[in-house]
Amino acid sequence: NEFYKLLTATVVPRPIAWVSTVSAGGVQNLAPHSFFTIASVAPPVVQFSSVGRKDTLRNIEATGQFVVNFASESLFEQINDTGTDFPHGVSEFEAVGIESEPSLRVKPLRVAASPVALECEVHTTVGIGDSTIVFGRVVHAVVSNDVLADGHPEVTKLKPLSRLGKDEWATLGEVRELPRIRHADWRGPASDR
Repeated sequence: NEFYKLLTATVVPRPIAWVSTVSAGGVQNLAPHSFFTIASVAPPVVQFSSVGRKDTLRNIEATGQFVVNFASESLFEQINDTGTDFPHGVSEFEAVGIESEPSLRVKPLRVAASPVALECEVHTTVGIGDSTIVFGRVVHAVVSNDVLADGHPEVTKLKPLSRLGKDEWATLGEVRELPRIRHADWRGPASDR
């Protein structure tokens, strides 16, 4: 537990996968997971870790499908509420009062207010200690026009949330741009220029 606190306080900020799933019996589930990233671009695969055996993981193992809903600043309280340890069989969509919409390619519902949804089918899972890493192949992506600029998602419109240590969360803050330097254009370290 102390090492968990150390890791989550120092590996920051962490993006949040707000994962929706559905049980074999049809109960919709929604929970935030802050161990989340891209695993592959071709094919498009995202990954998140389930610490312990939660409904999210059980549902994914039963159905092979899930949706990663983008965790934006405007949904802060709802995202936190879905992290409540509701009893098995309770739908967080209903308990928290979150509006849903059907997905196009998978059975789990999407969060209607989320600006981005990545509909996924399980690629593979890997157990490591008390956690299971879930790799999901993105079979359909939905992006709201409200967060696009020149046809591309704009981070200042997305307004992502991230997790820090303890009960701390972070918003976007200052955005800085610095292009990568090609080796042909390299002029030495910035401190020497």
